[in-house]
Amino acid sequence: MKRIILAALLAAAGASAYAAPESYNIDSRHTYPSFEADHKGLSVWRGKFKSTKGTITLDRAAKTGTVDVTIDAASVDVGFEGLNKHLMSPDFLDVAKYPTATFKGKSMTFNGDVPASVQGDFTLHGVTHPLTLTINKFKCVEDKMLKREVCGADASAEFKRTDYGISFGGTAFAPEVRLQIQVEAVHQ
Repeated sequence: MKRIILAALLAAAGASAYAAPESYNIDSRHTYPSFEADHKGLSVWRGKFKSTKGTITLDRAAKTGTVDVTIDAASVDVGFEGLNKHLMSPDFLDVAKYPTATFKGKSMTFNGDVPASVQGDFTLHGVTHPLTLTINKFKCVEDKMLKREVCGADASAEFKRTDYGISFGGTAFAPEVRLQIQVEAVHQ
């Protein structure tokens, strides 16, 4: 949901310079937004979303780009089926009413020739707020099997679930959610 996030997004930005924007499709088999959230102060639960799709546009010469990612909220998986069902309920993601989470990255910042962050809007549980994904690692290579460029990244962000109307458990659960996004995207 957050992985949406997320981040998955940043991986598509490339390393070599192009004269015009290039388009990349997020590889759903290699992209899994994951999250960490407090469980009553006792432990940190970790989970991921198993279904993500989207596109990334990158103009390396101009050092600009955009990201458009959609996460299937019902694909949440924390490794415990009972909790997966609870996370999909109206107490948390309410997937019947809000089946997707999205990240619309509007601008990128670069550190030299490498994308360093993506600023955009994150929509979760029907609520939209600005969110910045930090790109912790980025690399592009020519994939020998696909015979196309593939870019990969590791991105992260943090937000408060209560800002998105998810307040189950009140103060028994810390509101901060940390995202870690592994993403790979294939040049089109």
